[in-house]
Amino acid sequence: QVQLVESGGGLSHTGGSLVLSCAASGRPVNRYAMAWVRQAPGKERDVVAAISRIGGGEWYADSVKGRFTVSRVDIQNMFYLQMDSLKPEDTAVYYCAAAEVVDTTPVTELSQYAFWGQGTQVTVSS
Repeated sequence: QVQLVESGGGLSHTGGSLVLSCAASGRPVNRYAMAWVRQAPGKERDVVAAISRIGGGEWYADSVKGRFTVSRVDIQNMFYLQMDSLKPEDTAVYYCAAAEVVDTTPVTELSQYAFWGQGTQVTVSS
């Protein structure tokens, strides 16, 4: 199994930027499609950005499109989320998630993600 550890969360003002990192261990990350999933207080978890296995295919929720950028560096077993133009509604716990798949398209269905990090808090002040 793959183990995932997020880092890089914290506090930002509106319009600011943060970078989240996810370090994978246990198995090569190139076996997995990856996603960043967030959960705001009182709400369900939602996939906000996904990247295909091996890379090259990306998907973004409408709420973050044009502001967030997902990337992966498989040789380093690392996965990133660049968050720009942050808004208060981006406040949430952000999770890194992995889905072991064969195809190379982004996975947007939450239920397909079997492996999760512990989460990192992102707070955006108005």
